[in-house]
Amino acid sequence: METFFQQIINGLVLGAMYALVALGYTMVYGIINLINFAHGEVLMVGALVSWTVVSALADSGMPGYVIMGLSLICSIAICAALNFTIEKAAYRPLRNAPRLAPLITAMGMSLLLQTLAMIIWKPNPKPYPLLLPTEPINLGGPVITVTQCLILGVTTVMLAGLMYLVNRTKLGRAMRATAENPRVAALMGVKPDVIISATFIIGAALAAVAGVMWAANYGTVQHSMGFLPGLKAFTAAVLGGIGNLAGAVVGGLVLGLVEALGAGYLGALTGGLLGSHYADIFAFVALILVLTLRPQGLLGERVADRA
Repeated sequence: METFFQQIINGLVLGAMYALVALGYTMVYGIINLINFAHGEVLMVGALVSWTVVSALADSGMPGYVIMGLSLICSIAICAALNFTIEKAAYRPLRNAPRLAPLITAMGMSLLLQTLAMIIWKPNPKPYPLLLPTEPINLGGPVITVTQCLILGVTTVMLAGLMYLVNRTKLGRAMRATAENPRVAALMGVKPDVIISATFIIGAALAAVAGVMWAANYGTVQHSMGFLPGLKAFTAAVLGGIGNLAGAVVGGLVLGLVEALGAGYLGALTGGLLGSHYADIFAFVALILVLTLRPQGLLGERVADRA
């Protein structure tokens, strides 16, 4: 039973990080029907920027929480500027092009960002400094680290803030109007280009936070680290219902739990044949099952058909 609850904790932590990145995919797709495959690389840039700041301030004598906070602010700022530039330079000129053109551009941008990161930060993996206490907190059997508690807490706050922004603020109403019909929204005084840029910036902030969390939780960063989390976060978005914010959260949590429980229990049942090294299999098998049995995702799709 202790092992079961430990796997649940690990799965929730992993799912929380997937959910943050999946929300970025969902917001962009919900407004302009674009799958931004470069989103995982934004996570990678956030993690590497954080590593750069943390490494520079490691011997400054400042508390670990302060250093991590400063690195997070720098990561969000750099990733927001990067995603704004990507949207303006790569996606905006192709907004009225056939759907295949921006999709190919997104894949090319992903490869470009990986290559630039490899040139700037070098290809070798780099250890992420330990800034927070490492002593695990005993929960009566299963344990959780301070870093994992922080991941769950920050994710909860950010998800609540995003839901409030989308559903209760003027910017959120403009986002929903643009998603419904950008031409009509423009007639009502909304500036679709500004709203789309704001959506990319918000998505970049979520990816930057997820990147710092990923680095702090796993203790290593490198130029190719964003590909698999980005792909799985896209899987989580589809799993929950692409275009649905609540679905992205549910999909991320479900995917994290499926990976953790699948690797733990199926690995034991198969004598280690399907252990943690095959955790990726469980995520994509879950996606195939959902798309086969419920193609619209767990919570359905809420993207309106445009006139």
